[in-house]
Amino acid sequence: MASLGQAKTLGGVGSILACLFFIPNAGAFLFIIGLILILFAVKNAADSLGDQSIFNNMLYSVILAIVGVVAITAIYFVALASFAGLGFLGGVPSRTGVTTGFFAIIGTLILGLVVLWVFILTSAIFLKKTYDAMAVKMRVDMFRTTGLLFLIGAATLVVGIGFIIVFIAAILQIVAFFSIPEQLQPSMPSQQAWGPPAPPPPMAPSQAPTQ
Repeated sequence: MASLGQAKTLGGVGSILACLFFIPNAGAFLFIIGLILILFAVKNAADSLGDQSIFNNMLYSVILAIVGVVAITAIYFVALASFAGLGFLGGVPSRTGVTTGFFAIIGTLILGLVVLWVFILTSAIFLKKTYDAMAVKMRVDMFRTTGLLFLIGAATLVVGIGFIIVFIAAILQIVAFFSIPEQLQPSMPSQQAWGPPAPPPPMAPSQAPTQ
């Protein structure tokens, strides 16, 4: 049965594993395991909060990121084949159009980076929607900060600083998940606006005190 406690544990552990992507040999495996745990955590949170749009937006975010990686991989395979055709990788050198072909390949590589950036940015937008909803419903503002930093980091990846911002967001993601309460606190009843107390309503004639 889904619970916020499970979302807290799965999300926190998954976020830690995702931050270990830089470990040689095992980094990619740890990142994938961490991502799966985060997905389960968000699913538990969505079920506990009764809002499936939280998980749907997270799922869209992950799918878009995966599609972006697949797209740039395919584009780079095409560029690699072109390099081989031009003789840069041991293929038969072309007698004409080598320079033009070289710049075309560079353009293909740049196009691949742009495509990946667009997918990553769109993925970050859906991720921010997920974390904004979790911040409101669970009263954990750290999720809102995390989602915003992921979005800013994705937008600034093209200038390099985005990698640092994304890493900071990944660290804050750990804090956000471990800040999830075990149970939601009941909503506070609405209070009267600040000011002098309102006078009591006048009594009906039938309620007037008798002499």
